[in-house]
Amino acid sequence: MPVYLLNESPVFPHPDNATDEGLLAVGGDLSIERITEAYRKGIFPWYNNDDPVLWWSPDPRLVLFPEKLKVSKSLHKLISANKFHVSFDTEFENTIHHCASVKRINEEGTWITKEMKQAYVNLHRAGLAHSVEAYLDGKLAGGLYGVSIGRAFFGESMFHLIRDASKVALYYLAAKCKVLGIHFIDCQVSTSHLVSFGAIEIDRAEYLKILNKAVNNESENAWK
Repeated sequence: MPVYLLNESPVFPHPDNATDEGLLAVGGDLSIERITEAYRKGIFPWYNNDDPVLWWSPDPRLVLFPEKLKVSKSLHKLISANKFHVSFDTEFENTIHHCASVKRINEEGTWITKEMKQAYVNLHRAGLAHSVEAYLDGKLAGGLYGVSIGRAFFGESMFHLIRDASKVALYYLAAKCKVLGIHFIDCQVSTSHLVSFGAIEIDRAEYLKILNKAVNNESENAWK
């Protein structure tokens, strides 16, 4: 499969044209218009500092349906104890900063480049990107961020400074999505951590089907 080179127009080839690894296109910018168009088409940006902007649409796709979130006994006990205080959209920039800077096992560097940070801050200021923060004793202990369009939430990254803080943030994200009628949380690619919470892999065709229903047949953004 060829990899498409984007121009100044925020138009993407169909996701079925992606390579076996999921790479669809190269280039373009990180404007609000282009990124939101990408999400609506089942595409997202993901690249390293030394790379051009790369656009992906993997097959299969990992998704979490909020009503099917698996809560372990230990997490249920933690939630019941109210150990962490959870908020939404109170420290978006700090959350994305920690997602970019916290070291992870078997990972070097970060795909959340300076340009990516600014792009998602711009999305946040436009009311499209959101964060979930978990606090312990008044200090930020973990969290996550992503993008909400229509009745879909596109998860981007999560972090923890204190054990289990990001798990609590994910629990409250799923709970909020259930209340708002958000159909699914896009987790992009499979990880054992997210699978343990009930996320499942579906093929691209099925993903595009539920995506279309969530973002194109629902004109109003559920997250307000």
